[in-house]
Amino acid sequence: MNTFPLTISSPDGDLYRGEAKMLIVRGTEGELAVMAGHVPFVTGIVKGRCTLVTAEDERKEGEIGNGLLTVDQKQTTVLTSLLQWNEQK
Repeated sequence: MNTFPLTISSPDGDLYRGEAKMLIVRGTEGELAVMAGHVPFVTGIVKGRCTLVTAEDERKEGEIGNGLLTVDQKQTTVLTSLLQWNEQK
């Protein structure tokens, strides 16, 4: 599976910066997944669950706050009020 560059940032700084295989968040129109080669777009995101699959196939899940998701051909960026990863067991 191909990867894409992803940055998730909050007012406190970067919460994730690296390559990703998939990002799942809830947009203003419903849940959406971003993968490599996704069509460029911009949407608001709402508070809820965030799932990230890294380039190393690590699955990270957590709670994300309201924010903005931008996808273009070179970079995917999430600007959010907060992101709290669930502890790995």
